[in-house]
Amino acid sequence: MSTLKKNITAQRIRLLAANGEMIFHTGDLANLWEIGNANTLRTTLARYVCEGLIHRIYRGMYSLVPVHRLDPYLLGAKALHQYCYLSTETVLFEEGVINQAPQYMTFIASDSRRFAIAGHQYFCRQMNPRYLYQVEEIRFEKGYFRASVERAIADQLYYNPRAHFDRSPDWSRIRMLQETLRYPLTPSRYADSPTP
Repeated sequence: MSTLKKNITAQRIRLLAANGEMIFHTGDLANLWEIGNANTLRTTLARYVCEGLIHRIYRGMYSLVPVHRLDPYLLGAKALHQYCYLSTETVLFEEGVINQAPQYMTFIASDSRRFAIAGHQYFCRQMNPRYLYQVEEIRFEKGYFRASVERAIADQLYYNPRAHFDRSPDWSRIRMLQETLRYPLTPSRYADSPTP
């Protein structure tokens, strides 16, 4: 490899590292490296993968580290490649609200799909945009958005008003959140709770 190619390669990898991101889509790399020709980009990526400079997760998605070293939630969020947040069964299980471990890591976004990456199973639930983009009780952490336990409960009730919870939440808080989000209310769930 010529000195010029080595310098360009080193500069491109430094750009990736300086960006602070670990996972990239082909379009991200084309923009970052200012490569407009698809064949040039494809050849460059193939060479960098062969040299071990980047790692191919699947066609069109790459990482600076091997896939097994990536946070599985970040991996799922990046694979969706749109606004999404971790919620429902995944958050409820982690927070002890439900006892049964979910089969999938569950996200909410504007479309529905199931997929698997590196042995991890994902399920993305579709939500109407008028609800999806309301940020109440959603926080950004470790590179992806995540629902609070109250938002995860409200989301679960949005999809299944008869959902079972092993630990009873503060129903007055859930009702207030449902009203704020303009979700359908579930009065049978908090009928015995004091009104807010």
